[in-house]
Amino acid sequence: MNLDFSPEDAAFREEARQFIAENYPKALREKQQRGEELSKEDYLSWHRILAKKGWATPSWPVEWGGTGWTPTQKYIWSEEQARADTIGILPFGVSMLAPVIYTFGTQEQKEKFLPGIRDGLVWWCQGYSEPGAGSDLASLKTKAERVTGDDGKEYYIVNGQKTWTTLGQHADWGFFLVRTDPDAKPQSGISFLLIDMKSPGIEVRRITTLEGGHEVNDVFLDNVKVPVENRIFHENQGWTCAKALLAHERTGIAGVARSKRGLERVREIAKTERSDAGGALIEDAFFKRKVAELEIDLTALEFTELRTLAGESSGKGPGPESSILKIKGTEIQQRLTELALEAAGHYGAPYLRDLGHNLNIGPSYAEGVAGGYFNNRKTSIYGGSNEIQRNIIAKMVLGL
Repeated sequence: MNLDFSPEDAAFREEARQFIAENYPKALREKQQRGEELSKEDYLSWHRILAKKGWATPSWPVEWGGTGWTPTQKYIWSEEQARADTIGILPFGVSMLAPVIYTFGTQEQKEKFLPGIRDGLVWWCQGYSEPGAGSDLASLKTKAERVTGDDGKEYYIVNGQKTWTTLGQHADWGFFLVRTDPDAKPQSGISFLLIDMKSPGIEVRRITTLEGGHEVNDVFLDNVKVPVENRIFHENQGWTCAKALLAHERTGIAGVARSKRGLERVREIAKTERSDAGGALIEDAFFKRKVAELEIDLTALEFTELRTLAGESSGKGPGPESSILKIKGTEIQQRLTELALEAAGHYGAPYLRDLGHNLNIGPSYAEGVAGGYFNNRKTSIYGGSNEIQRNIIAKMVLGL
């Protein structure tokens, strides 16, 4: 793999860096620096700026708004956003649902839903996990019964509960896995539905996470009426869509560029904080070894991500390598938050869950490290637990 940047790539990096510097919202940056909770409009503001530039959906087919960038340019763009600490575009519509729609959807569905996703006009949430169906997703029980309405049109009546619905409190629409054939084998009786979150019968209830934030929710569906035309792909074959979506989700979870920026932050903290021996923590042999081991693993993951990007650009969708990216990416994210908390030392200890942040008794870099540590305990579980990912690798790669 040739990792040398061409003059064109170097020019693109400079263009990307300058665009971020000139266009990233100042008010959003200030809220991030103060550690304030971001609103729905905050999340969408940067997305809409990128959409206006034509850079919101770089991995999409060009005909639907993709940029046509090379794998190297996509890599540079992710690095520049991480370097500038921009918020990421929410993945639910852009990176997860959209590939399902432009791969399996009808022409009418593509024309109806893709523009709103691309332009940041519609906020999507994911209705996969249930109280009794997380990594064992095929055991889901939310059911959809097909009926004919008084208007002569066909609908699904959906009943059930979804959980861990990230940012569902803001969602305009959601994509849901539902059971449409209770007598079929688990994976064979599932359909993939798009549901308007304003539909009668939908209730979203807050779940407070370990660090005190409102990031996830329970979603209850009570006789929710969904037009059959909002089903993607064939009835009872939604598992095909589900697997494709999860492969894209797991690839995105890796977060290599953000982890590289996180490692820089750990080093910055460790240069200031002191070790028990009295010198800078970054010079402590044991701490330095942890940082070095993490950087080696992160570099290896980066090469794997680049190979995956190259494969996608040649028309090959993400395969079992997405499980590798998910496992190592989330493990690295957890180790990063552990090192940041260790580096902050006593300043990272004062923490009030109800306030959702550290007490301001020390340097600014210590704020949020405890919350970040607690919140990142989940990364090895969501998107399919890492234990399940190892089973996928054993089957798909090793043939066991």
